[in-house]
Amino acid sequence: MMIAAATLLSCTSTKDNTLAYFKDLSAAPSGTLPNPQGNYPIRIQPDDELVITVTSSVPQATAAYNMPMDNPATRSSILTTTQPRTQTYIVDDDGYIMMPTLGRLHVGGMTISEIRNLVTSKVSEDVKDPFVRVDIVNFGIDVMGEVKNPHRVVTGQQYFTVLDALAACGDLTEFGKRDNVIVIRTEDGKRSYHTLNLNSSDVFNSPYFYMRQNDVVYVEPNQIRIDNSKYNQNNAFKLSVISTVVSSVSVIASLVIALTR
Repeated sequence: MMIAAATLLSCTSTKDNTLAYFKDLSAAPSGTLPNPQGNYPIRIQPDDELVITVTSSVPQATAAYNMPMDNPATRSSILTTTQPRTQTYIVDDDGYIMMPTLGRLHVGGMTISEIRNLVTSKVSEDVKDPFVRVDIVNFGIDVMGEVKNPHRVVTGQQYFTVLDALAACGDLTEFGKRDNVIVIRTEDGKRSYHTLNLNSSDVFNSPYFYMRQNDVVYVEPNQIRIDNSKYNQNNAFKLSVISTVVSSVSVIASLVIALTR
């Protein structure tokens, strides 16, 4: 009895420990964590979708720099009915957009702030104190695997972390490996991946902690999930075999009864 109780306590402790995030932080009641988000700004890539608006104290002076209003305004809303809004700029394969009055501008590889400064500088040649706003509207991350609601997460935030993405999907299930969250990323035509350990606060220092456009976050299932899946598959197979045998026996019995009459 004592051995069984000890085993149960051991399993419970192991499970609780497995489900914990940032285990190393439990050693102290408070502290500080790194926040290097400024080191990992979003950089614009081909096929990104931008909204750029130019205003000033004299609206008529900047009207020529803005795209006309349209409905729908973005590719993602092409099948929905929305209020008219400024159309978007699609970054071409060479990293260029075409703005009214300013013409062709190269924005590939630039940050949101750099694009804002570029447009502000060019508009300032003709307009006093322009205000320029730049937003990326197709920033999406695919979250898959052992999360409660796997789906594509779309956000307008410049700094969006893997924790934000997981939270948007309802967090990991109890079957997700917290020490083996895989982020797959495509940049400059090359695909790479990195494993994040959410059990450790060192994850805050990883460049993969901050999401990029079209990242894929995959949460690997733990051994319990794998074993359960195998068990269910085996049971389903056995049930199928038994059902087939019973059906066959039933058919044979029916034939025998028919022949003996």
